[in-house]
Amino acid sequence: MPRRSILLFAGACIAIAVALAIITVVVVSGRAPTSDGAEVTSTGQPLVGGDFKLVNQDGRPVDQTMLNGKWSLVFFGFTYCPEFCPTTLAELGAVQQRLGDKAKDLQIVFISVDPERDTPQALKDYLSSDGFPKGTIGLTGTPEQVATAAKAYRAFYQKVGEGEGYTMNHSLTVYLMGPDGKFRTAVAYGMGPDKTTRIIEQAMARG
Repeated sequence: MPRRSILLFAGACIAIAVALAIITVVVVSGRAPTSDGAEVTSTGQPLVGGDFKLVNQDGRPVDQTMLNGKWSLVFFGFTYCPEFCPTTLAELGAVQQRLGDKAKDLQIVFISVDPERDTPQALKDYLSSDGFPKGTIGLTGTPEQVATAAKAYRAFYQKVGEGEGYTMNHSLTVYLMGPDGKFRTAVAYGMGPDKTTRIIEQAMARG
C-alpha cells in the first residue's frame, strides 16, 4: 500500500477512535439514573431547587423559605394520578414510620402539576387519605407558578389528552432537601421504604 494511502488510513482510524471516545463520554455523562435506586448526591452547587411562589392546601401563600429549618422530601404529582403518586406517598408514609423520632425533623411536600383540577381543597382532601404520610404539605398555584417550581427542580410534566379525562405525565423523582433549603440527594421511584429510609438517615448524619 502506498505510503500516502497508509497515512490517510491511519488518520481515519484515529479520527474514528476519537469520535467514539467523545460519544462514550456524552452517553455516560448524560445517562439517566440507574434502575437499582443508586443514590445521587450533589457536589458543589445544588442541582435542583430554587425560588417558587405557591399556595398550600389551606390556601396560604408559601415560597421556598418553607423548606428552611427542616429536612424536606419534595415530590411532584397530581391527585388524579392512578398509580405512581399514591404508591410513592404510601411508601413515604412507611418511611415516616421507620424514621421514628427523626420524622419530626422531616416534612413531605407534594407539589401538584395539575393546577387546573388540584385546588387547595382538592389537595387537602387527597392528602388526608389513610396510608399517606401524616402532615404532608400540598402545594398548588397558577399554571405559571407551577411551571416555575417544576423548572427549579428540573421536574418534567406534560398534559396528555383533552376534556375531563385528561391525565398528566410527570417525572417520579423525590428530592431530599436539607434544612438550609438546598438539594442533598434524589430518591428514585420504587426504591422501597427500607432503602429510602437508609438514604435519608445517611444524609441527616452528614448534615
